[in-house]
Amino acid sequence: MAAAGSDTEYDTEQGGAHDVEAVPQVPAGWWARAGAFALDVLLGTAVVIICLLVAWAAPLRGWVWWAVVSLAAVVFLAMAVNRLLLPSITGWTLGRSLAGIRVVTRDGATAGPWRLLLRDLAHLLDTAALFLGWLWPLWDSRGRTFADLLTRTSVVRVAGDRPGRRRLAGAVIAVTALIGLAATGLGYAAVYRPELAIEQAQQQLAVQGPKIVQQMLSYNVTSIDDDFARARGLVTDGYRPKLVAQQDAVRKAGPVDNDYWVTNSAVLTNTADRAAMLLLMQGQRGEAPKQRLITATVRVEFVRSASGQWQVDNLSVLAKPNPAGQAK
Repeated sequence: MAAAGSDTEYDTEQGGAHDVEAVPQVPAGWWARAGAFALDVLLGTAVVIICLLVAWAAPLRGWVWWAVVSLAAVVFLAMAVNRLLLPSITGWTLGRSLAGIRVVTRDGATAGPWRLLLRDLAHLLDTAALFLGWLWPLWDSRGRTFADLLTRTSVVRVAGDRPGRRRLAGAVIAVTALIGLAATGLGYAAVYRPELAIEQAQQQLAVQGPKIVQQMLSYNVTSIDDDFARARGLVTDGYRPKLVAQQDAVRKAGPVDNDYWVTNSAVLTNTADRAAMLLLMQGQRGEAPKQRLITATVRVEFVRSASGQWQVDNLSVLAKPNPAGQAK
C-alpha cells in the first residue's frame, strides 16, 4: 500500500493505479457500509423483485413477460458488474465510492473479482446467523463481518473528495428508480388492470346474466308485444334475427304464458367484453289448470355493448324444456 499522503494507491495484485488516497487501515464505519450496501445491492434487488413479480403475474412468454424479465436481467448484470468487476478496475463500487470505503485483502491490496464473489456468497452466512454477521463489525476490532473473516478481507476508509461520483450515484439512483417505476406501471397497465376488468366482468355477469336471460325468455299473452320488444333489446344485432324468428314461431303456434327463472348459474369463461354462462332454469308454461312446470339447461354467450351493457349473443339449449319430473 502506498504511504498515507500520496496521490494514488498502486494495486500490486491487479497492477493498476486507483485515484484514491488510502488512510492507514482505518475500519469503515458500520453506517457507511450499510449505506454503500443499500446503493449497490438493495436498490437493484428491489427493482429485480418488482420485475419478477410482474413476470409471475403476466402471461408466460408474452410481451410483458419478456419485457420485465429483460429489465430484471439488465439490472442484475449491472449489479454484478458494479459489485464484482468495477472494484478490480477502479478500486471501488459506486456505493462504496460514495461512502468513502473499499474492500481490501490482508496486505491492503484491492480484492479481486473471484474473492469478491466468494465474499458476497459468504454473506449468506451473515444472514443465516439471524443477521448477527452483519452486526459483527460493531464489535470486531477490524470491523469485519463473518464473510470478511472467511475471505480474509476487510473494509477500510479512503480519503479524497468524490463530487463527480456523487453526481454519478445520483444519476444511477434516478435511473434505477425510473426502471422500477416503469416495471410497476407496466404491471399495472398490462397485467393488473386487464385482470381487474375480467374479474369485474365476471362479478357483473354473475348478477346480471340470469336476469337478462329470464327477461328474454319470459312473456305473458296479455303483454306479448311489449315483452318481445323488451327481449329484442337484450340481444346483439347479430342474434336478433334468430330471436325474432323464434318469436314469430311462438305467435303462429298460439302463445301461452311463459315464465322462467334461473335456479343455478355459473360463468364458464370470460374476458372483459365477452363471456359464456351455463344456466339451469325452471319455469311454468300456460295457465291453470293446464299449467306445466318445466326445466331447461342453456349455454348463453354474452357480449358487452358499446354502452357497457351486457347483451345475449347466442343461446344454445343443452337440455330442452321438459315437464318437471319426466325423463329428458
